[in-house]
Amino acid sequence: MSVSVLAQTLKGSEIIKIGNEINELKRQGQQIANLTIGDFDPAIYPIPDELRDGIIEAYQDNQTNYPPADGILDLRNQVAAFLAKHHNIQVSANEVLISSGSRPIIYSIFLALVDPGDKVIYPSPSWNNNHYCHITGALEVQIPTTPENNFLPKAADLAPHLKGATLLCLCSPQNPTGTMFEKADLEEICDLVIAENATRTQGEKPLYIMYDQIYAMLTFGKKHFDPVTLRPELKDYVVYIDGLSKCLAATGVRVGWGFGPESVISKMKSIVGHMGAWAPKAEQVAAAKYIQADEQLHNYLDTFKSRIQDSLNTLYNGFQQLKSEGFAVDAIQPMGAIYLTIKVDYVGKTTPEGDVLSTPADINFYLIKAARVALVPFSAFGTGDDVAWFRASVGTSTLEDIQGMIPRIKEALSLLK
Repeated sequence: MSVSVLAQTLKGSEIIKIGNEINELKRQGQQIANLTIGDFDPAIYPIPDELRDGIIEAYQDNQTNYPPADGILDLRNQVAAFLAKHHNIQVSANEVLISSGSRPIIYSIFLALVDPGDKVIYPSPSWNNNHYCHITGALEVQIPTTPENNFLPKAADLAPHLKGATLLCLCSPQNPTGTMFEKADLEEICDLVIAENATRTQGEKPLYIMYDQIYAMLTFGKKHFDPVTLRPELKDYVVYIDGLSKCLAATGVRVGWGFGPESVISKMKSIVGHMGAWAPKAEQVAAAKYIQADEQLHNYLDTFKSRIQDSLNTLYNGFQQLKSEGFAVDAIQPMGAIYLTIKVDYVGKTTPEGDVLSTPADINFYLIKAARVALVPFSAFGTGDDVAWFRASVGTSTLEDIQGMIPRIKEALSLLK
């Protein structure tokens, strides 16, 4: 039976492929430290008690019918208040859209702004932009980044490609790297967008920024910056991705939000409505109540962030120790999110079984089998196989798990020739 061209050409997830390998080894009785998925083990990182209790209470109060397509008004009001208080971003409730996590927001931005053949610019590595470009028929322009710039684009990298572009996709703290924009770097990018939009004629689409800050509340000693706060004149051209999924370990609660110019948000509302991708009403009711409770929120975040940072620092320090001992590894100091950027540069080496590690994916599968540690190569996020860097996600591992994996990695790498 024939299927659509889109269905035939849609690429599968490399992370799922790695997950299948892990599941097979677990089925055989092996214990694998899974650093692949950007999620949390609720046995290690449960959601806040008050949020959990609020969800239960909302269901007991029969909050089980359809919510409004753009989200319940109370939650949109509370999101606006939350953004003003914590990020100094000023929006009205009509400029906020609630959805079932952040993915429908991202997809609806693409559908609302991008026509087939429109140019979309994003850095490499980055999360899922390649798939959304494929789904919408966009002309994608990947901007290679370097470890020297923390795998984030500089204005000079973007400048040659902005002419005629419709959408620039940025993320900070960045998935997959856990790195963040410096103020001056983001300001320079914003100034480029302002200058480009000044050249657009009436009736011509402007250049929009999609700014993903879903990890903005998970930062470690660094200040989070956003485009509109730095350059208020961009307010009509920036659509934000945000929500509570990551900062409250609440990925399964499915409450995300986007915000931006009402003219765009209103179109996104229609798209999300047709998808039926709204967050469950009871979860919305509970989220609206929870994010107003500053003391509860900060108590949770203080503990949660400290534990995530300890895990990231332990992994970082472990790789720096291996580097000091002469192993071909490296890592970038964690800044935000739940990710550490790790280098394992063993392409071309041979395993004890005589297999040559030809790609970063080969290195990863070797580590899964020999060290019982699973990472995600940056090739899963759009880079080429010449980039021997990996994402490590700490949300499903305990600190003790992470401490225990460093000796196993050392032993496995020592066996390569």
